[in-house]
Amino acid sequence: MNEMTIFTTPSGDEMVVVPRAHYEKLVHDAEMAQDLVAYDEVKARLVSGKDELVPSAIADRILAGENKLRVWREYRGLSNRELASAAGLSPSYLSDIQNGKKEGGLSAMKKIAAVLRVDLDDLV
Repeated sequence: MNEMTIFTTPSGDEMVVVPRAHYEKLVHDAEMAQDLVAYDEVKARLVSGKDELVPSAIADRILAGENKLRVWREYRGLSNRELASAAGLSPSYLSDIQNGKKEGGLSAMKKIAAVLRVDLDDLV
């Protein structure tokens, strides 16, 4: 059943009038198509390793105000000494950063972020 009306405006534009239910279905279907594209993009980023799923407990700890560097280090299963060694830093310097005694220079924080496989923004 064709429930649409097509007409041409005085300026020559062709217009279509459809029942509201039909219009709402079109909008719903278009939104679903966009959601599927977004889902596929996220899935591809996860499969490629560009993104990862992080347990909510990690996010909760960061949101609760715990030191981000410590949370990520522990999540990655690294000791303070292992992370410091991999980043080319002294364990005491890394400890000072985690304990808020030092901010950590940009170069050091970039090295730490690389070892932890996170963006620099995830640590600051």
